[in-house]
Amino acid sequence: MQHWLVVGLGNPGPAYASHRHNVGYHVVEHLARSLDARFSVVKGLRAEVAEARMGPPGADVPRLALVKSRTFMNETGGPISGLLSYYKLPPEQMIVVHDELDIDPGQLRLKFGGGDNGHNGLKSIRRSLGTGDFFRVRVGVGRPPGRQDAADFLLSNFPAASREDVAVEVARAADAVESLVRVGLERTQSAFNS
Repeated sequence: MQHWLVVGLGNPGPAYASHRHNVGYHVVEHLARSLDARFSVVKGLRAEVAEARMGPPGADVPRLALVKSRTFMNETGGPISGLLSYYKLPPEQMIVVHDELDIDPGQLRLKFGGGDNGHNGLKSIRRSLGTGDFFRVRVGVGRPPGRQDAADFLLSNFPAASREDVAVEVARAADAVESLVRVGLERTQSAFNS
């Protein structure tokens, strides 16, 4: 039975809940709801985890540890490193779901490995693990309009008019995570990369 760590990147607390930068949190929350799992705090690891099974109890089905760090984005690496040790998993059995400025809204891209492209959450994880060799589900949020600073853009709410579209994309990203676990990267890229 395979075990996976699925990390949704975001910032904790209600003030950040609807920000573009928190789309990773939304995806793991969606997965937890669909797999009937509940988040709880893991003592000493500064994270909330929901353990889920992708199938009926007793069956040899993949198990997921869905994760939301309780630290700010730029300190995510510590809790993630601790959770990989806790579950005795290598980075190659981790999927990180995050927002991506260089991908248009409504689009997803999946890949294995690579740099951090200026993303503070990825930067922190790569620094803590000493590697970028893990899977990524990149959810497009697009570039800020005009001369708006990228950080201000990411730390602002999705516009009210796009909330339904965002919910659709969150569900699609959650499906992509499940597909990645079930059938691997290549088939999932063919089905979901836009």
